[in-house]
This record gives sequence, structure tokens and C-alpha cells, in this order.
Amino acid sequence: MAPPRAAAGVPLSDLSSYQQAVRLVLTHDVITGSRPRPGLLDQVLRWADQMTGDFRELLGYTLIATTRQVRLSRRLDALDSTQGTMFAKNGKAFDRRRLAYLCLVLASFQRSRVEISLADLVRTFAPAANAIDGLGFDATVTAHRAAVVDVLDWLVERGALRLSDGSLEAWARDSERGDALYDIDHDICTALFKPARPLQHLTSAAGLLDAPFVSAKRGAQRAAVAQRAARALIEHPVVYFAQADPEVADALRMPGVAENLARLTGLAVERRAEGVLLADSGGRFTDKPFPGRGGAVNRAAGLLLAKIADVIEESGEALTRIEAPSEAEDQRDLLARIDSALPVAGVVQELAWSPPLENLYIERPVAGLPGQPTVRTPAGAPPASVPLIEDSTLQAMIDELYAALGPVSFTITWQHDPHGLLEAATAFLDDLRLLRKVAGGVLVLPAATRYRNIKLALPARDAADGQLALDFRPGGASADEEGEGAST
Repeated sequence: MAPPRAAAGVPLSDLSSYQQAVRLVLTHDVITGSRPRPGLLDQVLRWADQMTGDFRELLGYTLIATTRQVRLSRRLDALDSTQGTMFAKNGKAFDRRRLAYLCLVLASFQRSRVEISLADLVRTFAPAANAIDGLGFDATVTAHRAAVVDVLDWLVERGALRLSDGSLEAWARDSERGDALYDIDHDICTALFKPARPLQHLTSAAGLLDAPFVSAKRGAQRAAVAQRAARALIEHPVVYFAQADPEVADALRMPGVAENLARLTGLAVERRAEGVLLADSGGRFTDKPFPGRGGAVNRAAGLLLAKIADVIEESGEALTRIEAPSEAEDQRDLLARIDSALPVAGVVQELAWSPPLENLYIERPVAGLPGQPTVRTPAGAPPASVPLIEDSTLQAMIDELYAALGPVSFTITWQHDPHGLLEAATAFLDDLRLLRKVAGGVLVLPAATRYRNIKLALPARDAADGQLALDFRPGGASADEEGEGAST
């Protein structure tokens, strides 16, 4: 049975508009009349019916669309660090206190209330916070007030709350005299918090993962495997056949799944003997463009990769090669750390659901495009041996760059802190899964070799900030022209 064709009811003349709407839904946690910007909600709602069917049939996702908001409910095949990126303010991820406050604030909203004052909100959620060991809330503690401010700003940004009177800043300065009044949008609140299963029935965070589909019908099994393969490809830039589940790899080897996603998103399919990816030449579907002119850290990261490529090419067999840390261990550690915060009392044990860890699939770094490129691979698969670049070598590299280009080339922020820039750049590359930071150095993951031909141009003054910028685009061409982006 052939897989369903994406955008089957969309005329060719409207396909670009449909694909733009799909990309908006996939890259934004919630779309409202004002978020991410006015006018986009109407563009998305135009295609709501078609997208609902495509997301359900191709990916097993659920599209929640009303006249006032659109939200995509995803199915998780594994946990990874990217899933917390939606909880942030000004690019800084929420800590555990802010995440806990966010849950308590949402829980305090009653359907019968259409508005709430900040003073009443604090009186409602403070006892719940104080009942949790290690959390607590004290309005006289500046850090606690700052956490509440970040949570409320996050909800306002997504349209769950609307300030109708007063000032949050005034309350933050003086919680005794300051106050604010908010209108509550319960529909958006419900869309923001929609777990796959009732949380009180879980004994492990692993229970949030999608359960393996079991059916006696071969057609249903093939459809479930095709959805798993599509989710792997849409959520991660590249899937390598050797590291993916054999059924998923077989589904991606055959024409259909990848081509459907290309038609759905407007990206381009790139097939190789080793795997398949969706390439984003225009940067429309990438959370962390690289290489690019995104700042000194981004540019320094590219220059470091070029030097690392030179070391690997020159030293080759002389380099120490070690096995990358097991992603299966990382997954188990992540689950253990999350589960350590789960409450014990009140769990309905007879309804509890938690898959055995040995059945979990984990995310492993693979060669390909950045933006946290990972693929699904069976837990316990042996890690690959990769080159180790020691800290002393990395420090020599950054010192050479400063000597060759001049400290001013790395902007005011970093011109007197080369080792700080090195730390930031390697952390950035680690986040992209191009390098893996370990004790004593970094492991060079296969994806890093994609940038071995990065070339250094003379520093040019950036028009935006007047600072000298390093243009190291491959061959002098832009990243868009070279097709360096990928879906993330």
C-alpha cells in the first residue's frame, strides 16, 4: 500500500504558501494572532484542515487549531535536550524553579475565572510551592520574584495571559504595593500543557515516550514504521541507515517517506549510500544556522573546525581515537535525573505505565548537517571510535587565530578573553553535535568533516554593529547558496 501523498489537495500554485504554513507550525510552539507576528495565524488557519490530515497520516502528530490559536502536539520516540528549548526567556533556558513555577501557575487557573490579579495568583500558588521540598516561594526573595516575572512574561508572550491593568515590573520592585491584573485565555493554557498521558499515572519520564505500535495487520505495522521514519527525519537533520532501527532505515531507503516530507515542507531530499537528509538551503527551517554571521562565537566555531580539519588531515593515524561516550548511558542518566524529582505519594500504581529502559531508543550524533543532528538507534549499540583533540591543542588554535587576525576581530566582548571564546565556541559545537566535550579535550564527531573546506576571508566590518566580522563561508559563497542548512 502506497503511503499517503502530502499536500494531496493543494494546487501547485498554492503549494509554496502551504509549505510556509507547515514550516511555521513545526518551528513555533504556539501560533496566535500576535505570535510570532500579526497576520500569520490567518495564513496558517487557511490550511488547517489539510495540515491536520497530513500531520496525522505522515507523522502521527495532532494539530490543535481554533480561530485564535494553533498548536502541534508531537509524539516522542526519545528524550533529548532540544525539547526544553521552548521554555526560555531572552534566549536563556528556564531553570527547574521556573519550570516548577510555570506548572503551578497554570494549575492555579480555574475555568470559572476569566481574570486574575497577581496578588491573588501569588496567594494561590505560593502554598503549593512551599509544600514542595526544595522549591518554596517567598515574595521577599528577589530570585523568587524574578522567576515569577519570567514565567508570567512567557505566558503573556504566548497569549495565555493578557495584562489589562497594573504593572508586573512594579510588583517585582515592591510585592507589597505593586500589582497587576491579567485576562486568562484558558484555551491557550490548555494547548500549552497537553501531556501524552496523565502525569499522575507515570512512574518514569520514559512514560512520556511513544509506545511501540503492535498490530496483527501488516499494513498497520508498515504505516506505523513509516511514521517513525518520518518523525526521525523531520525532527533531526540526517538519518544514517547503519545507526537507525533496521525497519526505519528500510522505510527511508525506499522512495516515499522522504519525498513526502520534502513536498510537505519545501525542503530538498539528499540521498547518499549512508543515509538521507532534508536540506534547507534558505535557512527557513533551521534553529541554529551554521556557518553564518551570527556573532563571534559562531564565526570562531567555524574557524576552529577548519583548524581541526587541518590537524586531522596532517596527523591522521597519529591522533588518539577513542570511543564516544555511550548515548544509551546518557539517555538512562537523563531519565534517572528527571525521575529523581518525581513525587512518590499519589501515584496510581495500578495504572502506572513505564517502558523498560532496554526497549528505549536513544539519540546518537551522526555525520551530516548541524542543528543537533541525531538519529534513532537501538539502545546499547556500540559507540564509534573518533579522534580526540586535546585541550592544549585547542588553546594553541585559538591563540593562533588571535595572533593572525587581531583581538579586535573577535568583537569587544571577546577581544581580551580568547580562552573564554574557546569555551563558548566548543560548547556551541558540542550543542550542534559536531564536537563532544570530554575530560581533557573534545571528540571530533563525523558531522564536523562537512565543514573541512571552510575558508577564511579577511575581516570585514559588519554594517549592523560596526564590529569587524569574519566571513568564512565555503568558497566565499553564502551558506544559503551552498545549501548548508538542514531541518531541525
